[in-house]
Amino acid sequence: MAVFKAIVIEKADGGTKAALADFDEANLMDGDVTVRVEYSTLNYKDGLAITGKGPVVRRFPMIAGIDFAGTVESSSHAGWKRGDKVILNGWGCGETHLGAYAEKARVKGDWLVPLPKTMSAREAMAIGTAGYTAMLAVMALERHGLTTDKGPIAVTGAAGGVGSVAIAILAKRGFVVHAVTGRTQEGDYLKRLGAAEIVDRKELAGSAKPLAKERWAGAIDAVGSNTLANLLSMTRYGGAVAACGLAGGMDLPTSVAPFILRGLCLYGIDSVMCPIERRREAWKRLETDLDRQKLAMMTREIGLSDVFGVAPEILSGQVRGRVVVKVG
Repeated sequence: MAVFKAIVIEKADGGTKAALADFDEANLMDGDVTVRVEYSTLNYKDGLAITGKGPVVRRFPMIAGIDFAGTVESSSHAGWKRGDKVILNGWGCGETHLGAYAEKARVKGDWLVPLPKTMSAREAMAIGTAGYTAMLAVMALERHGLTTDKGPIAVTGAAGGVGSVAIAILAKRGFVVHAVTGRTQEGDYLKRLGAAEIVDRKELAGSAKPLAKERWAGAIDAVGSNTLANLLSMTRYGGAVAACGLAGGMDLPTSVAPFILRGLCLYGIDSVMCPIERRREAWKRLETDLDRQKLAMMTREIGLSDVFGVAPEILSGQVRGRVVVKVG
């Protein structure tokens, strides 16, 4: 396959332009493993790249897509051989390295993790970077010492990709989950995932007090800005918040009060450059700690050509759960 289909982003007048195009394998970037991509997914960052509404892409031309699951076609890396099933999340793919919305990808073998034995490539990308990030956030809260008896855990952006997977994982682990969402009409969906209570996002939208009434033992936040500030002010003494998104903004209008008066910890969750050992742990946990029936319930499948229509929807908060992209 010298030429294959890919979503390519080029510079254009006043911005960028993304299109489904033929791409020559000879133009793939350096790497010691070539993968035949089977599935990818649509994450918030992919939406920014496809629409050009965020400065995600830093090299042109760029193949979009920050994650994939597929089969090794060739390898000079000692850890991988032809036929191995692999997953990639982040490492600059779709930003500085040619990405996943293509039938082939050439990457560094050190970036890859093995596809869990009981998981299909489609399931892995139904989880995708959003779900893998949710698992990293859960792991951070558990390392902090949060247990099921400490109190409820809030999850913001609850109906989105990170939020949906986080709720399902936390519920299976036995935590009481409060789903914070601006789409309260999705309450039944969120309760089927395992949420015990639905909280209207409006309750966390205004300016945050330095300290408010204690409500949650911890939280996973994909929103940022006032929402994160309010979460911090409402988290119980000794609690923790794992922050992994900025759908509501990059600012954090808070004070030191939650940290020095309640001993809170704010954990930053980075999925892009996360060390390989933690990645392997996260995917091992995802194999056992995520209900596959709930994963199927939150997932819909699209093709490469459908990405252009769905990308604006994920930025405007219209996408529920996960979107898996069939590539190969």
